[in-house]
Amino acid sequence: MNQITVRGIDPGLEKEIRRKAKVMGKSMNKVMLELIGGSAEPEKPRKKPAGASLAELAGGWSEKEAREFEESVRVFEEVDEAMWK
Repeated sequence: MNQITVRGIDPGLEKEIRRKAKVMGKSMNKVMLELIGGSAEPEKPRKKPAGASLAELAGGWSEKEAREFEESVRVFEEVDEAMWK
């Protein structure tokens, strides 16, 4: 089994680790492994909130892109009066 010696631990931190071990009914070694392991784990990707994909879709255009779209569909907004007679 591998061992690591940690020197220079702040007395307050040591006291807190000992307290945590006692409260949890675990050895100091186990608590230290959990603390070190928890901080060394890679971050898990956060789940996107509901509706995030819709927000990306609806709000994904730049102002220039939105302007270009509006200009390209403007022809469909025109009413041909002759067709409705």
